[in-house]
Order: sequence, then structure tokens, then C-alpha cells
Amino acid sequence: MQRQEGAGSARPDLRTWFALAREPAVVRRALKFAVVVGTILITINHGDAILAGDVGGRRLLKMALTVLVPYTVSTLSSVSATLEFRRGGR
Repeated sequence: MQRQEGAGSARPDLRTWFALAREPAVVRRALKFAVVVGTILITINHGDAILAGDVGGRRLLKMALTVLVPYTVSTLSSVSATLEFRRGGR
């Protein structure tokens, strides 16, 4: 049974959640955080390998996943805050 967002509903359905996650403002915000935080994390975790020229396919995959983490955290936070605001939460 699918939960519907509305009065008395504690959680929105997945369709609502993903619709919010795809809103342009949420995506832009997440991309900004991903670029800034991802760059910092890549520098910390892979900077020595980059400087040594040791960047193969496996390391590139790890670097892409490193950028995906702040994107995901920002999206989760933005969607959660939007839903709480719409429910009248604090």
C-alpha cells in the first residue's frame, strides 16, 4: 500500500520525494556542494596520486563516488527540510 502525503501522513510517498529531489533549486544546490566539498575530499584522499600521475580507471571511479557523497547528502538534507517546512515543522 502506498502512503500519500497529506493530513496525518508522517512520510511522503517516493514519487513526491523524488519529485522534490529533481527540483532545479535542489539540484543546483547539491551540485554546488558536490563541486566544493568533492574537490576538497578528492584533494585530501587522492592528491598525492594525482600529483604522481597515478590516476587510472579505478581511482577515477573512486573520485566520482567521492563527489557523489556530498551531492547525496545535500539532496537528502534539502528534501527533508522542504518536507518539514511544508508540514509546518520547526
